[in-house]
Amino acid sequence: MKASGALIERRNLMTELYACVESGNCMKPWLAINQLGKDINLKLVDVLKGEQKGAPYLAVNPKGVVPYLVTSEGDGIGESNAILWYLAEDTYLMPQTALARAEALQWMFFEQTKLEPFIAPARFFSYIVPQERSSHLDEIVAWQEAARPGLAQLDAHLAKRRFILEQGYCIADIAVFGYVHVLQEAGLDMEETPNIARWIEDVSKTENFCSLDDLAHHALRAA
Repeated sequence: MKASGALIERRNLMTELYACVESGNCMKPWLAINQLGKDINLKLVDVLKGEQKGAPYLAVNPKGVVPYLVTSEGDGIGESNAILWYLAEDTYLMPQTALARAEALQWMFFEQTKLEPFIAPARFFSYIVPQERSSHLDEIVAWQEAARPGLAQLDAHLAKRRFILEQGYCIADIAVFGYVHVLQEAGLDMEETPNIARWIEDVSKTENFCSLDDLAHHALRAA
């Protein structure tokens, strides 16, 4: 899909990633970009100020959401896991066989249906905007309860292997890591999932790992 407006004319310029700090979904492509050593221009969007709904950003992505990647050819890609897949093409982060790629997709879909929809909002109202926590207590409890079955399934899976796929670290790990590694900020207990805790530590030790804090620090340096 071509990005909107003048961006269609931006042929052969640097690829740009539009992202916001503190977002697990935005961390996913940012982590892959750093681990792959890709030269990409990071463009920050302040969603708490509503910049994603302002005219300048809507000219880039009419859907008004982040993350969003605009390639050097002017093509726009939305959805964090789709961006991950694009970035990982022909790299070590892409699973090596058709079966492994299907398994990676299985876990990427799992993350977006069984984990992120519950961890992300619980974390948002508990950690990002804690001043609104008291008015969303019932919803937070419901989100936490909804996240636990998926976390238990992931924990059981990781009891049998170091990373999500048998072949080793790949985009499936990055996709799931985005919000699972901050589950405590959503009010969930890491002690309930010791294999996830061990996996988080192992992912954090991968080459050229960049944390959410690194994304925030980069934003401050660029400001």
